[in-house]
Amino acid sequence: MDYKDYYSILGVSKTASQDEIKKAYRKLARKYHPDLNKEDPQAEQRFKDLNEANEVLSDAEKRKMYDQFGSQWQQYQRAGGRPDDFWSQWGAQQGFGGRGQTRTVNPEQFEQMFGGSGGFSDFFEALFGQMVARGAGGQQVNFNDIFGQQGQSIRRSRDVEHMIEISLAEAFYGTSRTIQWEGAASRSIEAKIPRGVKTGSRVRLKGQGQDGGHLYLSIKVKPDNQFERDEDDLKTEILVDLYTAVLGGQVDVSTIDRTVKLTIPAGTANGKQFRLRGLGMPNLKNPEERGNLIATLNVELPTDLSDEETELFEKLRKLRQR
Repeated sequence: MDYKDYYSILGVSKTASQDEIKKAYRKLARKYHPDLNKEDPQAEQRFKDLNEANEVLSDAEKRKMYDQFGSQWQQYQRAGGRPDDFWSQWGAQQGFGGRGQTRTVNPEQFEQMFGGSGGFSDFFEALFGQMVARGAGGQQVNFNDIFGQQGQSIRRSRDVEHMIEISLAEAFYGTSRTIQWEGAASRSIEAKIPRGVKTGSRVRLKGQGQDGGHLYLSIKVKPDNQFERDEDDLKTEILVDLYTAVLGGQVDVSTIDRTVKLTIPAGTANGKQFRLRGLGMPNLKNPEERGNLIATLNVELPTDLSDEETELFEKLRKLRQR
């Protein structure tokens, strides 16, 4: 039961894209094709390994199972995706008998089972992300010590990260998302997203990852048509007519959660900024505290003037020129 590292066979990393896998396979298949290497007795086996690696890694579902169960993924598939059945089938093949039975073997026997020097630890390292056990100095290794009492499968908890996109309003009020886990143990999780999160925030759901690990929600807040976010501050523009800017007055300003009145002093220039305190985003650590709303004045000039309006503006200009 040799463990085959398909990524190493193709010379690609574990994060390689499908295009990278395809290119690597084509290049090596040409290089090691038996017809082109008739004097190399190893070429045919290399070519078979390349085809086997490509068949698995070019298929998304097979690659997923291989990443979790190594080159024994087919046995796991035949077990219906149930780890206990996988280990029961494997144990029966090795002569361990039924569930809960114990057989004591020495390191040399393990090496034979797992494909020579280092095969056992390499197999389990690929399967569980760490070495589970290694015999040394003739030490006796008990099967149940490795696989757990009653033949139960070994599982390693793993943290999982999932990206969530939310709107600015959802970031302001807080929201929730239903996370659906597919597979043999299908389940759904109602994830609460607190007020004040921003792009880059991570929400931890304790114990909701793989086999007891944590689930992390990586937040991305989508751009908003009205507001630009700067940490906990919000920025917006307010349109006022020329007469209000010149003579002063009050205008309505829409904030993210309500509308407020803003007094415009007479003679306010275009581009003037007003800081409306406490009308920005809630602070993630203390939602009762809010940032500010920075409102920039955008003065609209009148267009399509009537003859009378044009005449009045001419009079005003002459007055200003005296």
